Amino acid sequence: MQRRPNLSAPATLTAARLRQCLPATLAHTRLALQNNRPAAVLVPLEPEHGVWLTRRGMTLPNHAGQVAFPGGKIDPSDASAEQAALREAHEEIGLPPGRVDILGRMDDYITGTGFHIVPVVGLVPKDVRFAPAPGEVQDVFCLPFETLLNPALPLPRQGMIRGHRVTFFVWPHADHIIWGATAEILRTLAQHLRGAA
Repeated sequence: MQRRPNLSAPATLTAARLRQCLPATLAHTRLALQNNRPAAVLVPLEPEHGVWLTRRGMTLPNHAGQVAFPGGKIDPSDASAEQAALREAHEEIGLPPGRVDILGRMDDYITGTGFHIVPVVGLVPKDVRFAPAPGEVQDVFCLPFETLLNPALPLPRQGMIRGHRVTFFVWPHADHIIWGATAEILRTLAQHLRGAA
């Protein structure tokens, strides 16, 4: 029998508990950039609610229609991955940078399509509101902490990707399929929130 993590009110993680699970000094793996394209995403956590995600527009040149964190490529004008993540979140979902309290970074992730992603974790205000960019973002939705804290999740799946049989993970949601880089970053986040990182 699996046990729930020893957290008080686990499905309603407060800002203080989130800071405890994801401190500014959180160790994270930095990977060599090599020939991959540098990108940053914001992992927006709303206390007592969950993590916010987007569904990308169907006409975008990369990852159209897929579930993602707000974010994109790091421009030469961006002073840091954090600045890039905040800029992209503002452009994509109308989240003002001043309303995000940056907690730190999680492990870098390299996608099979050649993006080197730096996940930047930030707290957003309770009852935050978004303004999705038309054409770029089809939907903004929340994956509740209860889902992330469930030790039976995510669910392993097998499939063919570019001619190879692979195992990947899927997070359940009534309206969206959450897999790929987003699912892997969510797995890392879940480990931190469960105290297993």
